[in-house]
Amino acid sequence: MTSQVSSPAEQTDAALVAEQRASGNGGEGKEVRRLDRVIIRFAGDSGDGMQLTGDRFTSETASFGNDLSTLPNFPAEIRAPAGTLPGVSSFQLHFADHDILTPGDAPNVLVAMNPAALKANLADVPRGAEIIVNTDEFTKRPMAKVGYATSPLEDGSLAAYNVHPVPLTTLTIEALKDFGLSRKEAERSKNMFALGLLSWMYHRPTEGTEKFLRAKFAKKPDIAEANVTAFRAGWNFGETTEDFAVSYEVAPATKAFPTGTYRNISGNLALSYGLIAASKQADLPLYLGSYPITPASDILHELSKHKNFGVRTFQAEDEIAGIGAALGAAFGGALAVTTTSGPGVALKSETIGLAVSLELPLLVVDIQRGGPSTGLPTKTEQADLLQAMFGRNGEAPVPIVAPKTPADCFDAALDAARIALTYRTPVFLLSDGYLANGSEPWRIPDIDELPDLRVQFASGPNHQLADGTEVFWPYKRDEQTLARPWAVPGTPGLEHRIGGIEKQDGTGNISYDPANHDFMVRTRQAKIDGIEVPDIEVDDPADEDGQGAGTLVLGWGSTYGPITAAVRRVRGAGERIAQVHLRHLNPLPRNLGEVLARYDKVIVPEMNLGQLATLLRAKYLVDARSHTQVSGMPFKAEQLAEVFKEAIND
Repeated sequence: MTSQVSSPAEQTDAALVAEQRASGNGGEGKEVRRLDRVIIRFAGDSGDGMQLTGDRFTSETASFGNDLSTLPNFPAEIRAPAGTLPGVSSFQLHFADHDILTPGDAPNVLVAMNPAALKANLADVPRGAEIIVNTDEFTKRPMAKVGYATSPLEDGSLAAYNVHPVPLTTLTIEALKDFGLSRKEAERSKNMFALGLLSWMYHRPTEGTEKFLRAKFAKKPDIAEANVTAFRAGWNFGETTEDFAVSYEVAPATKAFPTGTYRNISGNLALSYGLIAASKQADLPLYLGSYPITPASDILHELSKHKNFGVRTFQAEDEIAGIGAALGAAFGGALAVTTTSGPGVALKSETIGLAVSLELPLLVVDIQRGGPSTGLPTKTEQADLLQAMFGRNGEAPVPIVAPKTPADCFDAALDAARIALTYRTPVFLLSDGYLANGSEPWRIPDIDELPDLRVQFASGPNHQLADGTEVFWPYKRDEQTLARPWAVPGTPGLEHRIGGIEKQDGTGNISYDPANHDFMVRTRQAKIDGIEVPDIEVDDPADEDGQGAGTLVLGWGSTYGPITAAVRRVRGAGERIAQVHLRHLNPLPRNLGEVLARYDKVIVPEMNLGQLATLLRAKYLVDARSHTQVSGMPFKAEQLAEVFKEAIND
């Protein structure tokens, strides 16, 4: 995703620019209305460039200084049949002059490039919202493909909405008539016309988009200028047409951000940067052994660009080879990572078990997606939690870390690396498609804010035999962390056995002794149980008498945004409710049991069938109430708010 950097001072400058645009470039006699937030959804065929359009609008919004949250939504098919419902691609952006947490429940503006886009998204659009439709596509054949017997633009079915019929294709072709392009080539720029129109409507900066287009099509300058011209034509259309009598201004969210330098960032990009930062803070080379899989592939793509930071990426022939290579790199002394999604975790499970046995640091990044088997590759879900906890043979405990927002993926990657390196263990990093593809502003941290992750490799003998001989024991543990020494191959005097068969405590020799196996199993579990994770902090605003809420909402991972937004709504309605959000799922925070016991009701919203709730019931014997959704889409804040209100008053 193309990103922009802004600081609070720059955001103030952007506000002045907006004022000037509002007064001078809004079109003669046109009204400018100030809003505190807007939700826009671009929707069209998968070949209409909706993701690029949304990305560009997002980047300019970030550079302007608004808080924002995005939700890209695209089909799994590489190229679904044009004009069909399965081929609809959309991009939703929520931006505001204050702190926001979600991409929004329902769009205030829908841009529909064809009948399929309108039909697929209309149910989400509230009455009174604005709909901009490309009238050129509302002909008999495209409408028949999606079951429209009559045109919804003419039969009154859209009477509840503020509809703007715009012949986007015709206007784009007309604007590009001097470029000598074929009709098909000119049509491809209609998304830039739409982007220009929306940029005018909401006073978005334009310079960044024009610069981006010229860079993207640098080898085809005619195409670059055609796209710039279409973009400007869309802006000018909004300024001159009588159908758009109002434009809108959303001021920068200067009060929502602490002082610093900001950029817009997606979850997968933040995670990639977090891995690079972890390798630099650990002073170790970063090695990624991976096989492409949606929605994790962007991490492989991004890390492959950063050889200058000592990053080595290996695109393996399959999932098993990818993790095998990564584990080999860990044995060789690298910060090793493998990336995948749920189906790949199933294939990697035996090697994860081997990493548990070898007790080597390894990051297993699982960008969760919907469904078993191939499932819903481009949709989101949280259904790999139990697989991460228990999806291996034998007793093979693995720590689990889960980021809560796209920007938090950076910090979660550092945290996962800390655990892996300190305790010599594989670690699951559980993100999901919602976080991976969504984006938000991220404050770029100073280097001195990052943790020191440096480790000491074994350098010589660590045990003295009865006869006084000094030897190296590969499973002689640190008394505090229970981590074994990390011995880099080739270091003189550190020769030792390695493999998946059970080790003898201390020596690492092969052992079939029942008592030794029992001891090693319990020791590996104790090492994970002893991982240092912070106690959870409860957000429970007390009333005037100092009494807290009786209901607690507990979530994990990407449900943070919708849950927090819903909690705000419930409190705004006068109800009391407490909130806790977990980053560490194994081990759980030590004070969690005590926290849960303080509340009469505990609600656990999850995008699965209640996996965390099952774990909490088993471990703490609490009546954790599940609220679940497995639609492939994130929760809506209003939906959760109603659930919370019902629980409070139950």
